[in-house]
Amino acid sequence: MAETLYITHPLEAWKPALAALTWAIDGLVVKPEDPVAAANLRIDATGPGPDAVESALGSALPVEPNTWTATPQGQIIWLGPDEWLVTDRFARPHELEDSLGKVVGAHGGAAVDVSAQRTSIRLSGKLARELLSFGCSIDLRPAAFPTGSCAQTTVGQAGVLILALGNGDDFRLFVRPSFAGYLADWLIDAAEEFRPAA
Repeated sequence: MAETLYITHPLEAWKPALAALTWAIDGLVVKPEDPVAAANLRIDATGPGPDAVESALGSALPVEPNTWTATPQGQIIWLGPDEWLVTDRFARPHELEDSLGKVVGAHGGAAVDVSAQRTSIRLSGKLARELLSFGCSIDLRPAAFPTGSCAQTTVGQAGVLILALGNGDDFRLFVRPSFAGYLADWLIDAAEEFRPAA
């Protein structure tokens, strides 16, 4: 009899420790997020392809470097002059790849499923920015990294794609699954700075 294999979140083993961190430290919420469908999109930003993508996704491709835009079902994140990461909370990975591929394929573009390439951690609260500053060299102050900003950088030694989600204290960190445990351990360790004295 064949066994059924179930997908396990890359941070399943860290969820209790991250939840305990949230309970122990006022002003800090660290939470692994549910997986989403994601596709890497390549298209000439100066041609007709971006208009077709906007019609399909309900939001324009961000063309300003290091920015992202919301769609009704996810996000479009700028990665380069002709490259974006598209996420969708509701589509299945192959559905997102297929639908975007049909849209951009007619304009010389390509869409590739990268859903398994990253997982995400939500970091929010009044201490979130300070915690990230312990291991991230970019300026995360709201004036320099406002809502709608993104950057490919490192936190500790882990490469991340970080998004400013809102109010200056809400961030999403995309990280490769193989580095997710390291990043979770780093956040837990760095957050010890904020724990109340016993």
